[in-house]
Amino acid sequence: MRLFLIGFMGTGKSHWGALLSVKFAIPFFDLDTAIEEAEQMTIAMIFEIKGEEYFRYREKELLERLIADTPDVIISCGGGTPCFFNNIQLMRDKGMVIWLNTTLDVLINRLVKQKMSRPLIRNIADQDLADFITRKLSSRRIYYSQANLVVNEETLTVDTFAEMITHA
Repeated sequence: MRLFLIGFMGTGKSHWGALLSVKFAIPFFDLDTAIEEAEQMTIAMIFEIKGEEYFRYREKELLERLIADTPDVIISCGGGTPCFFNNIQLMRDKGMVIWLNTTLDVLINRLVKQKMSRPLIRNIADQDLADFITRKLSSRRIYYSQANLVVNEETLTVDTFAEMITHA
């Protein structure tokens, strides 16, 4: 079983990936953490020093490597991962893609607290965050909507989530 968790930043992909890993007894990888370890710097530093284009190439490389090396795995993808190159098709071809779809209000509440660790929103004023998220989600929806399973994260338990995956 190979599961790819996608969705906007702050939807809980890493949280749910870790829980599902225990539930299904298969390895879990956070793609952003794998990039940080490979580059020996934070995502924010990579964006600042090497730029987003470099980051997106490394992201694709590491996604391909994790797929090649791990037949049974849960991978939490960055919010933009499915939107670049052929990543969404690659993930669909190699496993089940799950879109964690979280409400705007929940995203705003979570992301306001995490702004400094999120390069895409670091310099956005709190009052402008809703507009930014709405615009970004609108442009990403075409990719996210290609998921095999859409899950509304706010009402989830690990058992119901696992059941949804098993029956998808």
